[in-house]
This record gives sequence, structure tokens and C-alpha cells, in this order.
Amino acid sequence: MPDYRIIALDLDGTLLNSNKELTEHSHAVLEKAASAGIEIVPTTGRFYNGMPEAIRELPFIRYIIAMNGAEVRDLKTGELIYAAEMPWQQCVEIMNELDSLPFIYDCYMNSAGWMSDDFIEKVDSVIDSPHFRALVHRTRNRVPELKAFLAKRGQDVQKISCFTRDEPLRLEMLATLAQRYENIIVSSSVDQNIEINHIKANKGEALRALAKHLSVPVTATISFGDGLNDLSMLRDAGLGVAMANACPEAKACADVLTASCDEDGVAKAIEKYCFNN
Repeated sequence: MPDYRIIALDLDGTLLNSNKELTEHSHAVLEKAASAGIEIVPTTGRFYNGMPEAIRELPFIRYIIAMNGAEVRDLKTGELIYAAEMPWQQCVEIMNELDSLPFIYDCYMNSAGWMSDDFIEKVDSVIDSPHFRALVHRTRNRVPELKAFLAKRGQDVQKISCFTRDEPLRLEMLATLAQRYENIIVSSSVDQNIEINHIKANKGEALRALAKHLSVPVTATISFGDGLNDLSMLRDAGLGVAMANACPEAKACADVLTASCDEDGVAKAIEKYCFNN
């Protein structure tokens, strides 16, 4: 049985159940793994302050992989271990294209979310999920107009996140957007959503960077995921575990499957692969 030393965990649809909760059983298994010396690493499309309080309050979390791999950070020291950001000029160019289509969008910069006033007013009519509507309202900083804000700040961008009610258009953009712009990767983590990052800002690259920082062989890592933005870490980890509720692409990338997020699938796999001797 391999001696796993890093467990990289997607949150929504993976560690968290459908109600966005961390169950008592999952909490107990994570605590047991941390007590055994395994690093428990939230690996998410969110920025740190956008993560659920139940995750941020876990006392054994030291490292995070945030914004799909745009940032790897040591929470104890504040050290930035890995970063991959998009030039703000390219982001404005992409946003200009999105403006001609039925999307609302925001961006992450300096580990915070930013969104134009007019898009915030449209959130409730575009995003179906009450949870994600509330998340956007809670975590996005309002600016009069996002492209002008980026030009004024002149700082590079960690992620663009956009939403649409037009599902055929969303699927088309997922398939073609990266072909029109240099050095970007396009993925999705939830329904109605497209996420745009620098090509080096992916969970697989970030996991490898963290493993190198900790002098841990990549073969001693486990990753868990369910969505398109999890594919790289499911491929790159020593053991990639897809949830029963994962998209077909994630299941195809994974080494093994576990139960769904509503059946404590993460906890069951950790017990099986880390403690079942």
C-alpha cells in the first residue's frame, strides 16, 4: 500500500455534499489523516475567502490550491509557493468578446473577486443555483465597470469566471475559446459556468509544485474531483479518484471511482487507500 502524504481535495461536488456541507464523518476522517501526518489540501476554483467557513476553520489545513491552480499558498507563513496569472490586457480582450454574448462575468485578482455593477444586478436572473447566487453576492467586490477597473489597476488576473443561461453557447465556448487566445485554459466547475485561467494555472501543475515544495514524490499524492477543472490533477496525482457524481471526463481521467459526494465518497476512499492495511 503506497504511503500517501498529500490529499488534494476539490470542494464543490467532491468533499462537500449537495448542500455544500462537510459531514461529521468526512471531518473525522480528514482529522485522522492529518493526525497521521498527511497534508490535507483544499484544491478549488474559489479564492481563499470564498471557501466555506467549515473548510477555512479546519485547524489542520496549512496549504491551499486556489483559483484552479493560479495560486498555491502556505496559510501559516503566507508564502506564495506557486502562481500563474493572465495579463490584464488579454483579459480585457476576452471580456470584450464576452460582452457581445449573453454572459455575465467577474475576475479574481489579488485573491479577491471583482464584478461590474451591472452584472451584479443580473446575477439572480442568470444563475439558477441559490447557493452560487449567494456566493457571488457575498464575495464579489463591486466596481463601476470591470474592464476599466483592470486597465486602471494594471495588475494581472488569476481567473475569469462567467455564467450564461445559453447551454449550447456555453458548450461551444468551452470547446473553442482556448483556440482563439494564447496560453489560456478553459474549464468548468458548476452548471452554467466557464472558468478561464492561464494555461499553467491548473490543479495538476499546482499539485506538482506543492509536492516539490514539500519534497513529496508525486506518486505519494491522492487527488479527488468531479468536474472539468479537476482533470489535470486526476491525471497527475499518484492516485486520481473521481466521485460517482463526477462528469464523464473526470471519470475517464481517474484511476479509481468512489461513492458520491452525498455518500461520503472522499472519506470512504481515504479509509480504503490510506488506512486499510
